[in-house]
Amino acid sequence: MTSMIGLTPIHGSYCPDDCQFLLTPISPRFLSIEEKERRIQTGQAHYSEMIHREAAPSARYLSLFDALSDRYAQRLAQEVCSLAGRLLADIGHSQAPIGLVSLARAGTPVGALLRRALVGQGQQPCEHYSISIIRDRGIDTQALDYILDTVGLAPERLVFIDAWTAKGVITRELRASLARYNAERKAAGKSPVPVRLAVISDIGGTADYSATFDDYAIPSGVLNATVSGLVSRSVVNDQVPAGAFHGCVIHDDLAEHDRSHAFLDQVSTHFTGLDSSLSRATATATATAERARQRQSMLTMLDTLARDYQVSDINHIKPGIAEATRVMLRRVPALLLVRDKRHPDVEHLLLLAGEKAVAVVERPDMPFHACSIIKTLTAEARP
Repeated sequence: MTSMIGLTPIHGSYCPDDCQFLLTPISPRFLSIEEKERRIQTGQAHYSEMIHREAAPSARYLSLFDALSDRYAQRLAQEVCSLAGRLLADIGHSQAPIGLVSLARAGTPVGALLRRALVGQGQQPCEHYSISIIRDRGIDTQALDYILDTVGLAPERLVFIDAWTAKGVITRELRASLARYNAERKAAGKSPVPVRLAVISDIGGTADYSATFDDYAIPSGVLNATVSGLVSRSVVNDQVPAGAFHGCVIHDDLAEHDRSHAFLDQVSTHFTGLDSSLSRATATATATAERARQRQSMLTMLDTLARDYQVSDINHIKPGIAEATRVMLRRVPALLLVRDKRHPDVEHLLLLAGEKAVAVVERPDMPFHACSIIKTLTAEARP
């Protein structure tokens, strides 16, 4: 393992076997959420250049997370094992490890669970690395080089992991980034990396493998650092040395609220006795048709919401429970849309909306449970 600055894996509060982050810790230069939003919308800075201090989740909010974990741990365990079976069917059982490359940080807990399922239930050697991908900036190719050239994992045994899809922005970013990366590898006489994305919930219909097309409250999607090894989302700014992995902040101040390891244990306890095999032919035929329906349903609804709420920037519409939650926690929301206020999967969103005085509108016509719309700054708020 190299000792060069910025090229040493970290694991945050995870056990090293569960996850190695290929990220460079940097000193925090926190901005308020409001100032960060102002800079994003005025073009003063890209979102990846800035970060805000994550607030500790309230006791009430953590109790809702715990309730969701109790409700869905067994379901998530079954879905993780199903994904593991699909991956083994396609990539093949071998003494050569499968390389899980999760997209930090939403994909990180799923990648850690998949590694446990593949090793424990599938008896398949497996390594899990979590790396940065940033909209409009691409995937961290330094991290990919590390996985392939320093660790020596076989490119044909890599698969990329995320927790969910929504509009498909990150899926498209991944495919475009890998197309460029593979062109460079081909020019250097190296084998390409397959473009394979596996997720739990594919509500956008854009992944290659998925366990479900349902929009449900995947518990890890309702917390930030405290279910992701105390590691922040990735950062690329002048604090990250040239040639280093993308940056991150370690939120040690949130350690007393950390659920990262406990969440993995709670879900993986249910792996015992689960059959990870899956009929690949049947699943593929079914999934292909459903994926197309999901994609069209998402596009149609996005057009409807943009028209109904006069949203000119599609990036300001965040569909699905997890994406809606991220807006409520990390952006400046203008409106929260829910399909049914009485559904337990949106209870945490209603709590956040109440705390932030965000209006809530029921939309029974949505094909997903929730959607947040980011507030567009008025001309007076801009410099």
